[in-house]
Amino acid sequence: MPTKSILNKKSMAFLEAYLNNAAPTGYEWNGQKLWMNYLKPYVDEFITDTYGTAVGIINPKAKYKVVIEGHADEISWYVNYISDEGLIYVIRNGGSDHQIAPSKIVNIHTKNGIVKGVFGWPAIHTRDKGKEEPPKPENIFIDCGCKTKTDVEKLGVHVGCVITYPDEFHILNKNKFVCRALDNRMGGFMIAEVARLLHENKKTLPFGLYVVNSVQEEIGLRGAEMITQKIKPNVAIVTDVTHDTTTPMIEKKTQGDLALGKGPVIAYAPAVQQKLRDLITETADAHKIPFQRNALSRATGTDTDAFAYSNGGVASSLISLPLRYMHTTVEMVHRDDVENVIKLIYETLLNLKDGETFSYFK
Repeated sequence: MPTKSILNKKSMAFLEAYLNNAAPTGYEWNGQKLWMNYLKPYVDEFITDTYGTAVGIINPKAKYKVVIEGHADEISWYVNYISDEGLIYVIRNGGSDHQIAPSKIVNIHTKNGIVKGVFGWPAIHTRDKGKEEPPKPENIFIDCGCKTKTDVEKLGVHVGCVITYPDEFHILNKNKFVCRALDNRMGGFMIAEVARLLHENKKTLPFGLYVVNSVQEEIGLRGAEMITQKIKPNVAIVTDVTHDTTTPMIEKKTQGDLALGKGPVIAYAPAVQQKLRDLITETADAHKIPFQRNALSRATGTDTDAFAYSNGGVASSLISLPLRYMHTTVEMVHRDDVENVIKLIYETLLNLKDGETFSYFK
């Protein structure tokens, strides 16, 4: 793999468009269409499922099947209640952070299009400093400029409308990518880049490669649970994000010592098949790709768990992208880490043997 940057103008234009598009859990299809359109030149065919997971396949007739996977959905809110005064109260769709909501602009998705609103909050002058109430799911609310419930409903807003933040992609200090929903549209982007590199470098794989962009990870790995039953893979290499623990108020003794710019994070967990993980770390060493290690407990909390424990057991691994400020609108990753995750997956695929069982007993 060449040492120069592997992200070109076309891939960066796709990344920006892909991130700026809203794809909340359960409503991922527009983002999936963007992703499939970008991936189309690099795969032989696509499959999709009822809930919107998209899969680009290279060598679809091969019996041995390898998955590389990210998830497409972003956290959001649902309209839960509209008061007589025209204020909107919400419930989570995924792990949305109530503490960052006040003063944020929102997009309310309706059949009539986007309705703008703001998460309001009492002015500092009006609050009792001795009894200040923090933002909580039950007290944050959206104001869309209406006086009554009827006025809100005339805009097309009703209980069940999904709500997203409009914050868009930008770059800080030349190499920090910042946006909402880097968790985990960066994963979808990185696996698409792996497919692009395989195509452009004219690499032929001896197995079927399934480039999977799953839906509904943010509410319990649901998309991965469904698509693994359809594909029935032999191997799954999953990519997601993990926490940069170098910022304030994070305890490294419990969260680990991980940082932006120091490389992909290799997971150690029961769901991670050790021989497959060894292949990944040995590949990293051989190609001088920097990496970090992270020990997890009972579960990884990612789609790795869904793949690993499906179909009688699938050899699975997790390669994570270090990220700051997860589940906020200013999630941040380092360009070098993005490129190194892509390189690591790419080189691991080239080292993977057709029919490899990763058995501990042979």
